[in-house]
Amino acid sequence: MSGPGAGFDYPSQEVSWLKRDVLLFANSIGCTADELQFLYASFKHTDQEVIDFYARSAATPIPNVPKFDSRRVVDGQRSMTFLKLLPPTSAGKKFELRSKVLGVYDKGKAGTVIETETVLAERGGDIYTKAVGSSFFVGQGNWGGPKGPGTVNYPPPEGKNPDAVHTLQTTKESAHLYRLNGDYNPLHATPEPGQKMGFGGAIMHGLFSWNSACHGLLQMFGGSDPARLREFQARFAAPVKPGDKLITEAWRMGEFKDGWEESHKPYSKAKRESDRYQGDSNSQSLPPESNALPLGHGTQGYE
Repeated sequence: MSGPGAGFDYPSQEVSWLKRDVLLFANSIGCTADELQFLYASFKHTDQEVIDFYARSAATPIPNVPKFDSRRVVDGQRSMTFLKLLPPTSAGKKFELRSKVLGVYDKGKAGTVIETETVLAERGGDIYTKAVGSSFFVGQGNWGGPKGPGTVNYPPPEGKNPDAVHTLQTTKESAHLYRLNGDYNPLHATPEPGQKMGFGGAIMHGLFSWNSACHGLLQMFGGSDPARLREFQARFAAPVKPGDKLITEAWRMGEFKDGWEESHKPYSKAKRESDRYQGDSNSQSLPPESNALPLGHGTQGYE
């Protein structure tokens, strides 16, 4: 880990959530009525009000790199390792997010990638999740920084039909519902930011696609049991518009890694109803009858 900005630690942030937040999140990513463990019982900071997304995004500058415009940023990639099951509410505990910069990469005319690692931990206690994500600042490159590592692709296996298919139909209002989880980026609520960035209007949150696909794979291959998902990774290759249908086609690969069973390592493909866009993904989870914990990771194809 080297280069300008690498190793910079953001200030830790206390976070909290209510059962209401968990229920809202589950509803907004497509959990169904037969999954009451999700619907009957999101991370913001401790504040409950809508915030100024642009101001918060620019609140902590990274040393030794240019100041980038948060009005022109989208998700690039996200992976998450689930180390311990989260309680349905943070009441009675103190949780915090600890984030640091892993690298800032100059992709030339296309833009700049900022890669960060964020852990969710109980203050003075266990780590629950570890996430590595990249933000892509559109058209903000050519500042002389390192190019960074290349991208790994996960194409679906040739000549084999998918073992399972998960479908989720979004609506024109889906982004407005999902933003109530705490991501108030205007890019997903009003057409002007997306028009300026060349998307033609508002787009869905990248993490809506990420979480919906992750939930679909857990539902298809893990019996909707959160303990059976160890890791999931997704790369966002193109925008999803409100109203698009997301289709995840998954294949079982039957592999093992580091003692974790990867018997369900699905590569998934998402596309719009109009077939204007296709992407790729992979993830891993265990069959519902297994007692072991799975390892999962993947690459997703939509923003």
